[in-house]
Amino acid sequence: MKLIAGNSNQPLAEAISTCLEVPLTKASIRRFADNEIFVEINENVRGEDVFVIQSTSKPANDHLMELLVIIDALRRGSARRITAVVPYYGYARQDRKTGPRTPISAKLVANLITTAGANRVLTMDLHAGQIQGFFDIPVDNLVAGGEFTKDIQEHVGHGKLMVVSPDVGGVVRARAIASRLEADLAIIDKRRERAGVSEVMNVIGDVSGRDCILIDDIVDSAGTLCNAAEALKARGATSVRAYVTHGVLSGGAVARVTASPLDELVITDSIVATDAVKQATNIRQRSIARLMADAIDRISNERSVSSLFV
Repeated sequence: MKLIAGNSNQPLAEAISTCLEVPLTKASIRRFADNEIFVEINENVRGEDVFVIQSTSKPANDHLMELLVIIDALRRGSARRITAVVPYYGYARQDRKTGPRTPISAKLVANLITTAGANRVLTMDLHAGQIQGFFDIPVDNLVAGGEFTKDIQEHVGHGKLMVVSPDVGGVVRARAIASRLEADLAIIDKRRERAGVSEVMNVIGDVSGRDCILIDDIVDSAGTLCNAAEALKARGATSVRAYVTHGVLSGGAVARVTASPLDELVITDSIVATDAVKQATNIRQRSIARLMADAIDRISNERSVSSLFV
């Protein structure tokens, strides 16, 4: 196999490369004066099984375009199979029409990746599972639940745990981790008045005296998590930690988390950590490099990937 890394998350790509003991393929990715992206693959890829590692994180449009241009360069270089490894799939929150004359951008991005020449997609914790159906090529959607379960057992233990879903839409994800931990499940009922602003209305379940574990797929402005932590602490929770797959953490999110009642926010390295995230006292990253590497190895060797979804 060959591994090619875009510019979105070099540390993760290098970690995956180390796990697989496969060096990153040499490639030149640069921009013209007007910011057009130019890609040149500096090694022969004819007949090769190539994996392109690129999250579509901030700046999302630049990194998405970079992914598409790399795929096109590989296709024209006669690569046998091209797998887009997209740990964080941007535009996933636009998975349906939310009003008249609005786009379904998650479907548009799926079309772009397929048209560029990808034969397969490997991603993690899609915001909505049905996004897999937007593609006409195979999609492997890994879950971070196993890594989170290990981390909770290592750092929190098996005390009076209560797994909490911050909204009704995340119940399936939270229930899966609660089942692994043999813990109870609580749900936060919230109402969102407008995009990016949430208000906690009620906590369904008795969290008094419990170590609460909030589970979610994306943390962006962190308003939901911080409001949820306040609601849980107000109802007697002993501690509140949050485990979130994709740490977008835009704007003043890091400062908001630092000042919140959250004892700890654990995110994966699907998105490269900013300096603010690295300096935050209550934010920690857990690597998904080994999980992604295992999936890549299984795909390359035509072995089952389904065991990694459990």
